[in-house]
Amino acid sequence: MTTRTAPTRTARAVVLASATLTIMAAAVIAPSLPAMGEVYGEGVLVRLALTITALAIAVSAPLAGLVADRAGRKPLLTASLVVYALAGTAGYFVTSLPVLLVTRTVLGLAVGGVMTAVSALITDWFEGPDRTRFLGLQQAAASLGGVVFLPLAGVLAGIDWRLPFWLYSVAALMALAAATGLTAERPETGTREPARFPRKAFGTYLLALIATLVFYMAPTQLPFLLRDLGASPAVVGFVIAGSTLTSVAGALLFPRLRSSRTTAVSVVLLGVGWLVIGAGNGLALITAGLLVGGFGVGLVVPNLNTALANLASPEQRGRVLSGLVAGIFLGQFLSPLALAPLIHVTGIAQAFVWTGVATTIAGAALALGNKEN
Repeated sequence: MTTRTAPTRTARAVVLASATLTIMAAAVIAPSLPAMGEVYGEGVLVRLALTITALAIAVSAPLAGLVADRAGRKPLLTASLVVYALAGTAGYFVTSLPVLLVTRTVLGLAVGGVMTAVSALITDWFEGPDRTRFLGLQQAAASLGGVVFLPLAGVLAGIDWRLPFWLYSVAALMALAAATGLTAERPETGTREPARFPRKAFGTYLLALIATLVFYMAPTQLPFLLRDLGASPAVVGFVIAGSTLTSVAGALLFPRLRSSRTTAVSVVLLGVGWLVIGAGNGLALITAGLLVGGFGVGLVVPNLNTALANLASPEQRGRVLSGLVAGIFLGQFLSPLALAPLIHVTGIAQAFVWTGVATTIAGAALALGNKEN
């Protein structure tokens, strides 16, 4: 075991700033999609520019975890931020949809590295209540990135649909800060026999995937439900942003609410929120349900991060934590595909009801049957 080194304020700021670039990475071009459709033609490939990034993150995260454990956290974070800036801003210059899809894929690879390095650094730096608190701050920063960057992307897209791609250039400044503000420490290797990969981690990954699959109904399905109620695009944007704001609140409150059943409570909140959305016949109830569900998600992600950090030995933390990144973004990618049959049969509102019922029951089962979460 190596001596745990307290991070400087600069190092903490770099990690939290990097976290703001993660969740918003794929969605920042969402306001540009209609104009992109006019340029490249409406179809699946244009929408793939949004979702392929999440798939690339899910695929790259396990490899990023291996790099984090072998080469170190700082090299992975710095290199990933550089690639993030280059691949993200490349979208402003390319004129071919296939090339754009390649740049979006590379961007996803970089996001997987950023998220894995950030989580590994935090669990290296802290333990106990301090780790819990800072993981809550990480999730809050990630959600806050959506609150800041997505409305700004909408404003820029109104001027020129290519302008939002320049938002990715912020990562270049963060790469410089990471290179100068973080201390390069050799990963812990030790002389003992390597620890086995914890089997309990796979259950955590599955839970993250399912919870994200359900939550991602908000950006992928809710706009259509609100449109049918007569809501304008601006109203739709503000309503969906509300779930991001309550995710920030949940993440910040997480350390104070930490208990053996935090995961179960957060899943129940997500389910109840979706039930309210599906049963609501007006904008007020739908907004209320979305706020409740967002608060639940703000609680669940840092709690799962904490559980995995406690399961993993120091020399395998990167690999163990990378699985959570993969689960979250695979859930994002699969959400519209997995729920399409249900929506086709029941409609969007009833799909929220049924997923809300199933999620609430699952959360109650967790509360009754697993006191370790």
